[in-house]
Amino acid sequence: MTPRAIRGAMGRNLRSDDLESFDRPSKRSRPRTKDRPDYSQLPVARVITIDRGRYRCQLDGVMVTATKARQLGRKGAIVGDMVRLDGDVSGDEGTLARIVEVEPRSTVLRRTADDTDPFERPIVANATQIMIVTALADPPPRMGMIDRIMVAAYDAGVDPILCLTKADLASPDELRAAYTPLDVPVVVTQPDADLSQVHELLADNITVFVGHSGVGKSTLVNALIPGVNRSTGVVNDVTGRGRHTSTSAIALQLPNESGWVIDTPGVRSFGLSHVTPESVLAAFGDLAQFTHQCPRGCQHGSNDPECGLDAAVERGDLAPERLDSYRRMWQAGRLRDWEL
Repeated sequence: MTPRAIRGAMGRNLRSDDLESFDRPSKRSRPRTKDRPDYSQLPVARVITIDRGRYRCQLDGVMVTATKARQLGRKGAIVGDMVRLDGDVSGDEGTLARIVEVEPRSTVLRRTADDTDPFERPIVANATQIMIVTALADPPPRMGMIDRIMVAAYDAGVDPILCLTKADLASPDELRAAYTPLDVPVVVTQPDADLSQVHELLADNITVFVGHSGVGKSTLVNALIPGVNRSTGVVNDVTGRGRHTSTSAIALQLPNESGWVIDTPGVRSFGLSHVTPESVLAAFGDLAQFTHQCPRGCQHGSNDPECGLDAAVERGDLAPERLDSYRRMWQAGRLRDWEL
C-alpha cells in the first residue's frame, strides 16, 4: 500500500516519521571500530611443522599444537615462522592453542610450481642459510637445478651452501671448481665421514636443506642430529630419481641448541617466475657496481650489448671466471624445468 492510500484509509495526515515505520526494519549490526586486539603480551613460539591444518609449535621447549585464527586469512603461517599463541599453550594431550599473529619475517624462501606460474609459494621463513644438497652420483648431479635453487636463495637474501654427498662414488672436483668463482662454500661428505665442517657452517644459523629426492638429505640430517630418525629412501635404477621420503618441511634443533635445520621434501623442479635479475644481482655487490651504466632493459647476459659487466672485464676490474659463473647460474634460472 502506498503512503497516499494509507492517509486516505485512516482519514488523517501522517507525519513523515510515521511513514518510516512502514518501511522494512533496518538491519542491525555491530558498529565498526578501529581498535584491534593487542597480542603483544602473548607468548612467541616457532612453527616446527604443519600437518593437515594443525601447526606444531615449540614454546620454551614445549611442543604445542595450534590452529590458525580466522583473521590471518589464507596466508597464515609457514615453517620457521615466529608466531604468537593464544589459548591453552600447556602442550598437554588434547589441548589446542590458536595462532593469532605472525611476527615479521627476516627472510622468506619462495618457489613457484613452474616458470609460468604467477603465484609464489613460500616454503620457509626466517632462514639465514640454504644448504643445497646434491649427490655426486646415484642420482647424478644436475647443475641446472643447483643453479636454480641458488638463484632463489639470492633472491630471498639467504646465503647458499653447496653440500656434495656420496663422495665415495665420484669426484667432487668438477662441481667444486664450478662454484668457487661465486664464493659459495662447498662441503663434501660420504658415509661415516667427519661432519665437523658441516657442524661449523650450521652453528648459530637457521639452515634450510633443499635437494632432489635420493641425494642423501635425510641421511645427513640423521647424522647431524642423532635420534631424529628421518626416513631415508633409495634411487630408482631405471629413472635415476629418488623416492620422496620427507612429506613435509620440519624444523629440527641441532645438538646443544647451536642452531636449527629445516628439512624439506625432495624437489624435482624449482620454478622461478617471481625472480628478477635485479634481485639476484643485488647479492653480488662486486658485480652490481658495474651495471649503473648499462642501457635500459639490460639483462646482464652474454648477448646484451654494452653491458657494464663486459666492460668491467675488459678493464680488468672483474674476473672473467666470476662473470661466466654468474651468467651460467642466472641463465639456468631463466630456463624451463624441462630444459634442465
